[in-house]
Amino acid sequence: MRDRLAVDDLVTAYAVAVDDGDWAAYRQLFTADGRADYRSAGGIEGDTARVAAWLAESLARFGMRQHLIVNRQVRFGVLENDTGDTARVRADYLNPMSLAGPEGPAAPDLVCGGRYAFALLRTPDGWRLREVVVQE
Repeated sequence: MRDRLAVDDLVTAYAVAVDDGDWAAYRQLFTADGRADYRSAGGIEGDTARVAAWLAESLARFGMRQHLIVNRQVRFGVLENDTGDTARVRADYLNPMSLAGPEGPAAPDLVCGGRYAFALLRTPDGWRLREVVVQE
């Protein structure tokens, strides 16, 4: 149960980092070799530094973002060469966003949704994301 809660917290921390534009926190959620793939949403695939820079630029025009990550399905020990320290999470998301304006965010200008596929690894520092794939 402790691992399940830690994995759930990591997925939530991912959403909060993206919504808050906290790219240092975003990068810290990943393993050193972690990668993210946003190509199905018109984005890029790459290491976390490259993807965080792309996200910062792409999302800057949205003054409000709110990733709602739901229907989380967690499976442990399913990656190749598993030593008991891996997990996969499949979860749906809905993300209302508002364009930044002089009066601040109002009603959403855009709502997108899709599915995340997370691959996680338990490290000495706790659970980290090894891979995030967006399916939009």
